[in-house]
Formats: sequence, C-alpha cells, structure tokens
Amino acid sequence: MTDYDAETAFLGEWGRFQQQVFYLLCLTAVPNGFTILSIVFVADTPAHRCLVPAHLNLSAAWMNSSIPLEEDRSHGALVPSKCSRYKVDAMLGYSELGLLPGVDVNLSHVPKEGCLDGWEYDRSNYISTIVTEWDLVCDDSWKKPLTSSVYFCGVLTGSFITGQLSDRYGRKIVLFFTMGVQAVFSFGQVFALSWTVFCALFFVVGLAQISYYVSAFVLGTELLNPRMRTIFSTAGMCMFFGVGYMFLPLLGFFIRDWRKLTLGFSLSVLLFVPLWWFIPESPRWLLSRGRVRDAEAIIRAAAKKNKIEAPPVIFSPLQKELASEKTRAHNICDLLRVPNIRWISITLWLVWNTVTIAYFALSLNTSNLHGNVYFNCFLSALVEMPAYIVSWIMFRWCSRRLSLFSTLFTGGLFLLLIQLIPAHLIYFAITLEMIGKFAITTAFAIVYAYTAEVYPTVLRNTAVGTCSMASRIGSITAPFFIYLRSYSISLPYILMGSLTVLSGLLSLLLPESYGMPLPDTITHMQHFPGCRRTPYALSNTEEEEKASERRLGTQKTVVKTDLKQITGQSLC
Repeated sequence: MTDYDAETAFLGEWGRFQQQVFYLLCLTAVPNGFTILSIVFVADTPAHRCLVPAHLNLSAAWMNSSIPLEEDRSHGALVPSKCSRYKVDAMLGYSELGLLPGVDVNLSHVPKEGCLDGWEYDRSNYISTIVTEWDLVCDDSWKKPLTSSVYFCGVLTGSFITGQLSDRYGRKIVLFFTMGVQAVFSFGQVFALSWTVFCALFFVVGLAQISYYVSAFVLGTELLNPRMRTIFSTAGMCMFFGVGYMFLPLLGFFIRDWRKLTLGFSLSVLLFVPLWWFIPESPRWLLSRGRVRDAEAIIRAAAKKNKIEAPPVIFSPLQKELASEKTRAHNICDLLRVPNIRWISITLWLVWNTVTIAYFALSLNTSNLHGNVYFNCFLSALVEMPAYIVSWIMFRWCSRRLSLFSTLFTGGLFLLLIQLIPAHLIYFAITLEMIGKFAITTAFAIVYAYTAEVYPTVLRNTAVGTCSMASRIGSITAPFFIYLRSYSISLPYILMGSLTVLSGLLSLLLPESYGMPLPDTITHMQHFPGCRRTPYALSNTEEEEKASERRLGTQKTVVKTDLKQITGQSLC
C-alpha cells in the first residue's frame, strides 16, 4: 500500500482537526487513572486488632492488655497483634480474682485465641474499605491481593478480545461501547453485598478499562501524523492518565467511604460518552477493510475543518486496488505465523510482562510506605508526569532500543539498591523507590508507543492488545509481589529489580523503528536479528501469494518527508 502519511500530508500537522482528535482522545485516558489504581484506597488495610467486647466486664487493666505483643518484621519493634488476643475465659478468671496482668500474672503463660468477635479498625484514614467491610484480614488477608488480581484477569481477557474486535469492527465503536460497559459495572459495584459479587463486577470493569484505553491509543496513533503521533503515544495519553492518577488521592482524601468513592469513578466515565460525535473512525482502518470512500470522506471533512482544500484524488488507484487485498481478516495467530514477527512478538510479550509487574507493584505499594498514604500516592503519581515528558523526548530524538534498554536497566538497578539501605534511612529508601518508579514509568510509555510503531496497520490493534494481554500475567501477579512483604521487606524489590534488569538486556534484540515509516502490511515490518525476509501469505493459494507479492513489489514507497523535521537529526 502506498504511504498513508504522504497522501494525507496536505492536512498539515497541527490544524483544528488534529487538535480535536489529540485532546479528546487524551481526555478518555483520565478515568483510567482513577479506575486502575483505585484499589489503593478502596481495598487499603487500616491498622486493626482483635475486638474484645465491652460486655465481658473485664477490668481496665486486662482490657488494655488483652492483645499480645508481636515483633514487627519491617521495623523489629513490638506491636499489638493483628490476628490474636488472649483467651477471654482466662482473662475473665484472672480479672475476677483481682490479679493484674504483668504484675501478678505472666502474660506469656496466658493462652491465646483468634479474633472470634471480629476486629476493630483504625478509622482515622477511612470510614470504610472493602477490607473493613468484609474483614479481609488475617486468615482472609489473601483475598485483598486476589481482588486486584481478579481485576487484572479482566484486563487480560479484555486485551485478548479487544484487539481482534477492534480490527474487525472498528476502533471507534469498541472504544465507546467498552466505555459504557465500564461505567455500568463500576456503578454496580457500589451496591455489591459481598466480596465475591464485588470481584465479579471488578472483573468486567477491568475488561472494559483496557479495551477502551487500547482502542483510543491505536485510534490516535492512526489518525495523527508522525510528529504528533510521537507526542500522543508517549506524553499525550500517558500524561492525561497521570492527571487522573493524581486526582485519585485527592478524591480519596475527601471521600473516605469506598462505595461513594466508587460511585464517583463510575459517573466520571459517563461524562466522556458524548465524545462519540466528535471523534472519527480511523481512515487507516477503513482502508484496510476496503472502505475507501468512507476513509476519503473523513479526510475531506478533516481538510474542511482545517480550512484546506483537499485534492480531487486523495488515495491513489493502486491503493484502492490493494484495499481489497487487505480486507482479509487477521487474528492473533498471525503474530506467530512467520519467524520474524514471531520473535518480535515473544520478545515484546516478555518485556511488557516485566514492565507491568514493576509498575503496578510499585504503584500498589504506596499504601505500605512510611508516612501519609494520600501523600505517598500523590507523590507516586507526580513522579510519572516528568517521566512521560522524558519518554516523549527520548522517543522524539533517540533510538527506540536504547531508550527502552536504558530506562528498564536504570529502574531495575535502583530497585536492587533499596535492599542495601539501612532500616533507619526510610526517606532515602522511598527516594530510591520513586526514582525506580520514574524510570519504569518512562519505559512503560516507550514500550506502548514502540509496539504501535513496529506492527503494521492490519495487525496493530491486535498486536497492542495481545502485548497488553501478555503483560497481564505480570499485573495479575503484581499484588502478590507486594504480599511477599509479610515474609521479607527486601524480597519484592530483589525480584522486581532482577527481572527488570534482565528485561532491559532482552530489549536490545528488538528491531529499530526510529525514523522508519509506519508499516501498513506485514511485509513492511522491520526485522528481528537473525530472521531473513520471509514472504507472508496474504491469500490461500500459491498463485494468489505470488501475484500479491508482485503487486506489493511494484508499489513500495519511501517516505518523502524530511526526517530532519519529523524525528530530529540524530540517534542517541
């Protein structure tokens, strides 16, 4: 197919049409910042201890000493137990005899029991969370990380189906349909009567969330020109996501009840549904489906909005001829069909998986850091804003491979250094963690944009969705990385740091896409080291394959635009 960017270059780079598409699609990322990390407050575990009912008529001394002291693994100090109390019958007997704990009775000899009457929670930070409402502590503490994992299982499912649905039925319809699904099921969570129902609804919320994020991301990538595509895919979408993330602790601070907080999230998504009338379908996708007239109609409307006269013929006759060839439906199997695209896909799946583990584990860990939970969450969100700016700068002027490698390697290195910091230097350890979060966030933005850039139009949404799907193995396990803190404070950082460093080294095998035209067909893709150029079968018979190859060989076009103006002068 002839170069789409060259044939639509008459629209300009930053007219009214591009501005509208850029900002409106970026705005759809704001609710993602609310939803994907809302579990930090919705499922936070406040300080708690076993409830000792007041009607037992224990003496004040025994009531104050009813909870045994245990060693805190993170600080080594003695703190009241969260999951046990001294046996009530024994305390009542000693109290009736007038014996004092620690004076007349050695507390180490008093038998213990579990929290048979429930727990009492510190209400200074929260009116309620799902943890306090359904007692997801002690023997049921595994349910808290599982809640996040269920959400990411929904994201995994959404990543699996969304790309194929979007490549088949269109970016726009999937974007707005899944946006509505997220709003409805998030609203349903407000009325959940049990943890099981909450998780079932949360699964669908995760499915819808990733679906409309990926659809919006790919739609913007295909609608914008190369210069604005770089800004949109790195700083644009990500910074608006970061804005939503920054508002999360602000909303959490003023809304301390998890049901009301969830209601606010669901209503915020509905505000974006009217954007249907302002965001067009992707002309690239329409061309790939053979709908050349519809694609031209959108381009002519864009030219009119930019006050530019469109040429009589926008897309060449050859492109119209080849459009029918591209109507062949592609699916996830095409990502593994030939060695070149297979090794690119496998490598990207591993990189995405590692980046996701580190990003979400560090984001979910903010409630465990020393200090105010709202400030720590805001700081974690604030760190992402300059990271997105840096990702745009690196993507604008630097080698894709070196950008991805340097950010992953740096992030992993700082996470490994945390375990070497003495326990009393708490704020220094938090600083190192935030630097690691900064580097990994930068890598996350780069790998998203790189993936959309390296795959062709006929498979782009499927490829991005599949990479996102593969990464959800990481996001599903990320909450349990944090759960390992209960065994060792350093263990999560050692695992995340090691995996991230190895992933950075692996990224050096990926092909370079800096300064290359956005591929439209699989034969236009860059090549993985060691893989020869392999003809890709676009048809079912050998004769059709050869004819297709001959046609493709006659129309390959090199982008005429000055790369100096599009992507800078040199590689980093």
